[in-house]
Amino acid sequence: MSMLPNSQEARDVAYQLHPYTNARTHQQAGPLVIERGEGPYVFDASGKRYFEAMAGLWSVGLGFNEKRLVEAAHKQMQALPFYHTFSAKSHGPSIDLAEKLVALAPVTMSKVFFTNSGSEANDTVLKLIAYRSNALGQPQRKKVISRMRAYHGVTIASASLTGLPNNHRSFDLPLPNILHTGSPHFYKDGAPGESEEAFATRRAEELDALIQKEGPDTIAAFFGEPVMGAGGVIVPPATYWDKIQAVLRKYDILLVADEVICGFGRTGKMFGCETYGIKPDAIVVSKQITSSYFPLSAIILNDRMFEPIADESNKIGVLGHGFTAGGHPVGSAIALENLKIIEERGLVAHAAELGGTMQAKLRELTSHPLVGEVRGVGMIAAIELVLDKGRKTAAATPGAVGGIASRMLQERGVISRNMLDAIAICPPLISTKAQIDELVAAISGVLEDMKGEVAKLTPA
Repeated sequence: MSMLPNSQEARDVAYQLHPYTNARTHQQAGPLVIERGEGPYVFDASGKRYFEAMAGLWSVGLGFNEKRLVEAAHKQMQALPFYHTFSAKSHGPSIDLAEKLVALAPVTMSKVFFTNSGSEANDTVLKLIAYRSNALGQPQRKKVISRMRAYHGVTIASASLTGLPNNHRSFDLPLPNILHTGSPHFYKDGAPGESEEAFATRRAEELDALIQKEGPDTIAAFFGEPVMGAGGVIVPPATYWDKIQAVLRKYDILLVADEVICGFGRTGKMFGCETYGIKPDAIVVSKQITSSYFPLSAIILNDRMFEPIADESNKIGVLGHGFTAGGHPVGSAIALENLKIIEERGLVAHAAELGGTMQAKLRELTSHPLVGEVRGVGMIAAIELVLDKGRKTAAATPGAVGGIASRMLQERGVISRNMLDAIAICPPLISTKAQIDELVAAISGVLEDMKGEVAKLTPA
């Protein structure tokens, strides 16, 4: 990219440090500057249109110019632009949203605690778990189990839950008392000749063995995404969640469902927990709760979680935790309108129907020599790119093949995201069949276009 002095690109390089970006490469290449949105499309500073196949960051369910959300924000800004929920204060939008979330929850829930991001929410859950263990007179019960390839955020504690090496390297993470068990990725981790059910049994047995090794009375909770998102869109194999939950019940271990990506229709159900029969004690939601028009997240708790926490706050005199903008009235108003639109327009059913079409069309690509696996459910999917289909391997440099595909898709007007060598697809819920057809056609074209470039790479 050629950057003119004092251009937006040059000023960005001069003044911003970007997340999930190679800072040195960025100084040379500069940013893609997005200026406006329209439905599932965004437009850069030159006017070029892109289909946002990642819904921003897995999150813009209603597209990029939903006027009702803008109006909801404007109306609330005029009435009460800010108030907090500290010290027994409250306001109408947060009360209405808390009630709505408890009503929507896929299992019986009791209370909602508001935060501003998925990372903050998962950090808060970790603190509440420790608080609860102390309330129950179980101070030794503080260990938490997550999974390899999990993504639960980037704050110090939530990044420790995350099971991706680059989220730990040079940050001195993970923190103590956070353990990781195996990923549910059958394609990569299944043994030769092993069925999905046998693989799920093995993963459950490995979890059981880890609990036994650490001591069941030291394990407080297990965190899991119904479908893993940033770890590669890992769809759990048949019987996986049933078997994992049986182990947790055996040892009376809390289950926290991270629905930050899956929640509010992404899997073809309102919650991923419904898709996979998960019965959690806490549900973490964010992203699509406001279609990312405002930072907002929430923890939905059952009484098994809430009651000991309430007792401990009574003993101490306060629950000493909270965020200035938690339950923000503007964010809450947007979330309420967003959920109303999702229900009015039948977007969960639409995600199930259109998602089925998208999954079928993407799976037609599996015959291509560069495609190892297509996986997904509802309106979320990933295409695993390989150079050797038999060995299930890509290039010697992880992410090299995926990086080429992502760049070529952007050149074709499609914004995707490569997670190493997997290309993620997570279109806005409002997408149409014609738009999905165009997306799949663009991916198919790129697979052909990239053959020459990947031939130059050193295989793994």
